[in-house]
Amino acid sequence: MSSQVRGGTRWKRFALVMVPSIAATAAVGVGLAQGALAASFSVSGQDFKVSADKLDGDNLIQYGGIAKGHDLKTGKEVDHPVTISGFSHAEITNMCQSLVTPTPLGNITLQLRTGHKGKPAVADNIYLDVAELDTDAEFRNLDIGVAVGDASHKTKPQAGTVASPYAFSQRADKAILTNVKQKAWATTAGTFKLPNLKLRLLSGDQPCYTDAEVK
Repeated sequence: MSSQVRGGTRWKRFALVMVPSIAATAAVGVGLAQGALAASFSVSGQDFKVSADKLDGDNLIQYGGIAKGHDLKTGKEVDHPVTISGFSHAEITNMCQSLVTPTPLGNITLQLRTGHKGKPAVADNIYLDVAELDTDAEFRNLDIGVAVGDASHKTKPQAGTVASPYAFSQRADKAILTNVKQKAWATTAGTFKLPNLKLRLLSGDQPCYTDAEVK
């Protein structure tokens, strides 16, 4: 079964895939059952947080997958369910990325900020392996239920991440996300331009946002 929604569509607070909960569960479930893989490298044992005032993306493709990695403490292999979101082009305003790492001196936060002085960060051929996402969203020319291997996708699936070309995916000509808060395991991009980049090591837990902010 497939369904289509065309025109502008808005949904508040969506996670994993940008469809109602039943379809979301089916989409990710199909992806996992097919053994789909996320980024074609072993991810670290830590996810990271990203926030942004706005992400304006062209030619969205989105499908379920698994990010394979290892537990930070034990080193055991771990599979992380993710949604892979790809854009041919994306502009990100006021982006913050943070990673809290335990050390013998206590927790240290690696924090990166860019696109905060009137010039957005710009990425081409970018793919995000997302575990959680909270945002306000608008989609234009949205198709839900497209086979991930369908040749008509303007943005192709990330190489090495699709076990079956017949698995569920969705796409949109335009995706505009505002007040973005997400947890991710990996990001890959053909090019990623980061204007006014600021990278800081901060003492303690100082993430881009707290979990309490999205509950």
